[in-house]
Amino acid sequence: MSVTTLNEFIIERQADFPYAKGELTRLLTHMSVAAKVVNREVNKAGLVDILGEIGKSNVHGEDQKKLDVYADEKFINSLKSSGECCGIASEENKDIVSFDEELPKQGRYIVTMDPLDGSSNIDVNVSIGTIFSIFRRVSPVGHKAAPEDFVQDGTKQVAAGYIIYGSSTMMVYTTGRGVNGFTLDPSIGEFCLSHPDILIPHSGIIYSINEGNNIKFPEGVKQYLKYCQEKDVPTGRPYTSRYIGSLVADFHRNLLKGGIFIYPISAGYPSGKLRLLYECNPMAMIIEQAGGKATDGRGTRIMDLKPESLHQRVPFYVGSRNMVNTAEEFMKKYGWKEPDISDIDK
Repeated sequence: MSVTTLNEFIIERQADFPYAKGELTRLLTHMSVAAKVVNREVNKAGLVDILGEIGKSNVHGEDQKKLDVYADEKFINSLKSSGECCGIASEENKDIVSFDEELPKQGRYIVTMDPLDGSSNIDVNVSIGTIFSIFRRVSPVGHKAAPEDFVQDGTKQVAAGYIIYGSSTMMVYTTGRGVNGFTLDPSIGEFCLSHPDILIPHSGIIYSINEGNNIKFPEGVKQYLKYCQEKDVPTGRPYTSRYIGSLVADFHRNLLKGGIFIYPISAGYPSGKLRLLYECNPMAMIIEQAGGKATDGRGTRIMDLKPESLHQRVPFYVGSRNMVNTAEEFMKKYGWKEPDISDIDK
C-alpha cells in the first residue's frame, strides 16, 4: 500500500501556487516540524516539569501554562528559521512579532496562530491543538512586518490549518484547494495522508456549545438549543450534545461527523470570546473548503469581517451548512443580542 507523506503531498501541490515558487511549501514544512516538536512535549507533559502555570497571564488575562509558552516559542523559532515568514501574531503575545534579521525580512508571508488551543485541558489529558493561518504580506519585502500585514480579511488567507494532539496527532490544512488530513506515524516520524478530500456532511446530529452559560445566551440561541433537544425523527432530533471546551477538538469531531459548534455573544462576552484572526478565520476557511459554513450568527460570513484589531473577538457559528442556516434562522426570529446582566442577577 502506497503512503503519501505530508512533505510529498505539499510538493505535489506546489504547482497550484505558481506565484509562491516554493516559499509556501517550505513554510508549511516548517509548520509541521514545529508541530512534531510540540507533540513530543505534549505526550510527555505529565512526566516532566512542563505542566502548570508560569505565574503570569497572557494579553487576554488568561493564566499561561508552561506548555503554552513552550509551544509559542517553538512555532515562532521554526517559522523564523524558514526564511519565508517575516512576522507572527500569536494569542500569547500582545503585539505582533516582527523579525529583525535580514533573512526573515525577505519573507513574503505572515502567520497568525493560537499555539496551544484548549490549554486549560492540558493537565487532565484532554485533546488540545494548534491553529494557524497564513497570509501574503502587504508591506514591502525587505522590511520588518507591519501591523497592516495582520489585519487582512479572512478571504486573503492563502492557507489555514490546525494540529490536534489527541489519541493520534493529526495536521489538517487547506490552501484553498480542498481539505486534507495527515496523521503522525510515530514509527517513522512523518505525517501521512490519512483523510484525503475531507467533506463535512450538510447536516449532522451533534451540537457543541457550553450549555452551562445558557442563561447568559441571546434568546435566539436558547430557542435553537430547545430545537436541538426536541424529538423529531425525520430530522434526527434530538441531537447529541458534545462539548469538550477545546475548539480544535470540537471542530475536528464535527468536521468528520457533521455538526455545529457555537460560541455566541453572551452577557459575559458581549463581542464573543473567540478571536477572529487566529481562531475563527482559519477554521472558517477550512470549513468552507470542506463544504460547511461559518458566520457570526447574524448572517455575516466570518471571512468577510474586516479585522479592527489584533485580538478582536467575534461570535462564531461553524459547521454543517444546513445546521448553521437553521441556527441563523432562530437568531433572526428570536434575537441575537445578549441579555441584560442585571436581569440575570435578579
